[in-house]
Amino acid sequence: MFRSPSMTREQQLSGSRKPLTPLEIYNRLERSNCGRCLLPSCLAFAAAVVAGTKKPSDCPFLSPSAVAEISQALQPRFSSPVQEQDGSLDQLQEKLATIDLSTVAPRIGGTYANGLLTINSLGKDFHVDQRGRMTSRCHIIPWVRMPLLSYVINPTHQQPTGNWISFRELEGGLDWQGLFHSRCENPLRKLADANPGLLSDLVELFNARSEDLFAADIALVLHPLPHIPLLIAYQAPEDDLESKLTILFDRCCATNLPIKSIFTLCSGLVRMFARIARQHG
Repeated sequence: MFRSPSMTREQQLSGSRKPLTPLEIYNRLERSNCGRCLLPSCLAFAAAVVAGTKKPSDCPFLSPSAVAEISQALQPRFSSPVQEQDGSLDQLQEKLATIDLSTVAPRIGGTYANGLLTINSLGKDFHVDQRGRMTSRCHIIPWVRMPLLSYVINPTHQQPTGNWISFRELEGGLDWQGLFHSRCENPLRKLADANPGLLSDLVELFNARSEDLFAADIALVLHPLPHIPLLIAYQAPEDDLESKLTILFDRCCATNLPIKSIFTLCSGLVRMFARIARQHG
């Protein structure tokens, strides 16, 4: 929801304790979806600004005063991305140090032995010690590390329900929907179009499970984290009909992981699938 009209623009952008949302920025844009920011829509641009991948000045229609106000509200995000990431990692590790990993392990679908919490991600085991240091026999994928630690320290947890919902239906998902579609669903759809065998190969590569859905040619369930199941449903192009691809989530996902970490996992997955497609033709 937007803030009350009685509040000043400065209060709307920087006076709230809540993080600035894509919808708050979107409300300041021309909303013409001109594409001059190189994104498909103004909502996608607003989400990219909040994520730090675009600057307010990348919109040619924002006035200098609006750019300055939004930039000031986002100043902590733009000050130093490396420092911000390191600081977030430090905070996660500090919280992890206060948690009894042996108690947490069975609750979140992991195991505990010899001082290490083991969590399976896409068929690969990752080991985390009490200080938040991560090891694995495979390469430590950067986009897995932060969401995995967030998953471990998340105070609430729910077992998978078998109830599939869209990204926008997850708590906080509406604010990120535009960016999620442009960075996750749409690129993965194009990958599947160009590489017809790619999605089927995921069954063997990442312990995916095939599902029989009437409305999809291919439907796969993946587990980026034990209790973060996602369903990829793909309908191939036919005649003059464009292909369709939707990523659905078990309703438990929003309880088990913050929405930004869910987005990070999905966008990382798509980038990894693209590398696989390039390597294997």
